[in-house]
Amino acid sequence: ADGGDSELELSASRHQPEGLERLLAQTKFTKTELQSLYRGFKSECPSGLVDEETFMLIYSQFFPQGDASTYAHFLFDAFDADRNGALCFQDFAVGLSILLRGTVQQKLKWAFNLYDINKDGYVTKEEMLEIMKSIYDMMGRCTQPTLRDNAPTQHVELFFQKMDRNGDGVVTFEEFLETCQEVSSSPERLRQQRHPP
Repeated sequence: ADGGDSELELSASRHQPEGLERLLAQTKFTKTELQSLYRGFKSECPSGLVDEETFMLIYSQFFPQGDASTYAHFLFDAFDADRNGALCFQDFAVGLSILLRGTVQQKLKWAFNLYDINKDGYVTKEEMLEIMKSIYDMMGRCTQPTLRDNAPTQHVELFFQKMDRNGDGVVTFEEFLETCQEVSSSPERLRQQRHPP
């Protein structure tokens, strides 16, 4: 038993997060927040690394009414910035910082990366359909009102009508960014039209 404990400590020490100063520079978390996040991360993942199977198991607990495994796979890939098949604390902290405290452009870049399954810089209808199906599977069949089987396909068609500005069948990050920024600024434009300064 003693040998097992020392092995665990040795394994855990190999995967300590990069220096705290570096993480403070890479994220928008305070030292106290990073320490708290690290304690939580280590309690769930004592080895300091999370493989995809463990990530899926943890993530699926949040969606017991559906099958979250496929969406969790895509989410894992988005967090796994160095593409090594495991999440270390740095991957987790940097991704979480972008999602919680990043600029609009950083959040949109992260979302685009999630949709761009093969990481070629374009989102295709096939990739978006895979993401949409995984979201519908995750939400489960108990969704009210009941969704039709073609709902993911319809969702993708609407997405491409708005996003594919040049009609070439793929969405680039620039198209995605421009459309999202226009949509987010639309309420402000409407307010200004109704109530000019």
